[in-house]
Amino acid sequence: MVKNLEDLQQVSKDNMDIAMKSMGAVSKSAQAIVVEMTDYSKKTFEEGTAAIEKLFGVKSLEKAIELQTEYAKSAYESFVAEATKISELYADLAKESYKPFESMMAKAK
Repeated sequence: MVKNLEDLQQVSKDNMDIAMKSMGAVSKSAQAIVVEMTDYSKKTFEEGTAAIEKLFGVKSLEKAIELQTEYAKSAYESFVAEATKISELYADLAKESYKPFESMMAKAK
């Protein structure tokens, strides 16, 4: 009975260690995502502000349309690149948070 209790305690300790490692990975990855999103938001705001300032300085409708088209194209390309980067960060988050559980699953087999 004592041996079973010791085994149970060890399994509980191992599971807690695995959960803590997983939570550490989630925390680290989530922090990276937040930093990336913050940087992107700041960059987008600055680019939008600069585009508006340029629009206020134009003298013709053609130039205004040209500036708006350039800004829209740039904003779209930036968004697609950022969305790709964020999706990679989320995929890494999933991989890293699951990694500690792989050893537990291998022991279970």
